[in-house]
Amino acid sequence: MASTLFRLRVFAFGCCTLLFAAVAAADEWPQWRGPHRDGQWRETGLVERFAQPKLEILWRAPVGSGYSGPTVADGRVFVTDRLVEPEQVERVHCFDWQLGTTIWSYSYPCEYSISYDAGPRACVTIDDGRAYALGAMGHLHCFDAGTGAILWKRDLNAEYHLVSSQRMPIWGIASAPLVIDDLLILHVGGENACIVALDKRSGEEQWRALNDRASYSAPILIQQGGRQVVICWTGDSLAGLAPETGRTLWRRPFPPSRMPIGIATPLFSGEQLFVTSFYDGSLMLRLDQKKPAFAEMWRSVGPDERHTEGLHSIISTPIQIKDHLYGVDSYGELRCLRADTGQRIWADQTATPRSRWSTIHMVQNADKVWMFNERGELIISRLSPAGFEEISRASLIEPTQNQLRRRGGVCWSHPAFAYRHIFARNDKEIVCASLEAK
Repeated sequence: MASTLFRLRVFAFGCCTLLFAAVAAADEWPQWRGPHRDGQWRETGLVERFAQPKLEILWRAPVGSGYSGPTVADGRVFVTDRLVEPEQVERVHCFDWQLGTTIWSYSYPCEYSISYDAGPRACVTIDDGRAYALGAMGHLHCFDAGTGAILWKRDLNAEYHLVSSQRMPIWGIASAPLVIDDLLILHVGGENACIVALDKRSGEEQWRALNDRASYSAPILIQQGGRQVVICWTGDSLAGLAPETGRTLWRRPFPPSRMPIGIATPLFSGEQLFVTSFYDGSLMLRLDQKKPAFAEMWRSVGPDERHTEGLHSIISTPIQIKDHLYGVDSYGELRCLRADTGQRIWADQTATPRSRWSTIHMVQNADKVWMFNERGELIISRLSPAGFEEISRASLIEPTQNQLRRRGGVCWSHPAFAYRHIFARNDKEIVCASLEAK
């Protein structure tokens, strides 16, 4: 009997070891737009076409409303949401990635004074066993990612006087925290503290930078001139900061014509840095690779958001493939632009219906682009200067109305791609489906 029990324990240990190795070898999605915050999904062994018009759901779990997409790391799935009854609270959830069972959940009181009150905006950022969750009103928590224990917390609204000084963005704080070495970089919008860096272990402030208003765009880390540069698209400018000190290396003023509305993440490819917004169109810079400087390549803006030639994106972050940009314009039109001039090559309206703010989240995997549109459909496609090639399409999750009470609801939250699976949420549930080739 003893030898049998020993063999069973060895077998169970071996299974757990193999499972851990499989997870460790797979791609994770530990932050906004993937491991490198660049919208690139690098896993192989994926389906070429969907077998059915509706994806089979492996598990689903109830959640409240929210704009924040899931993140996935170390076998766990993280997402935030909001409830308004019996009191207004924001919540942070951690699920088992295979079963969808709750590992831990944390709730805290949070009254909103912002527009579009469906819930938190920013993805949870996972780094070195910690989970950083930033709420729409500025509640910042650092959790032990495995247990949910609070390691430290900050109230950014109170500390940087966002509401009292009228510096709280009208749609709340939306930018996902960015970890660089020992620092946690935050897009806050405070006076002389638009961008703030905290020690990621203690939460103590290390530096603050820029007196710009906040936007909703997430910062990214790039290499320029042999050094790290944090790219921040604020409500008033596009800037490159030194991550270790917050020093402004360069800054290109980009004041909005109506209101700060930049949501899409800056797109960096080679030497080119691209941003696009709903009212103010597109801006392309060429970053000097010998010194911290830039040159403007082109700017494209239409007479208004309805009449555009280039790209007036709202929520969707474009992608760049070789010498061309692909993005979604103000009314959901998928477009291709030349990266060097901004010239429009083609436009297509089949990936998502035409509607104001219509959205597609795009992720590149090898020669294919996986699109999640606001109708809750997942599309496998190829994009080239020749046009949009739809390979396969399937329904993943139903639109809901808390995020937008129009056109039968929307799915505006970016999905996560990890372990050859997709994780997506609406205002009622989070779901998981396999994308692994059989």
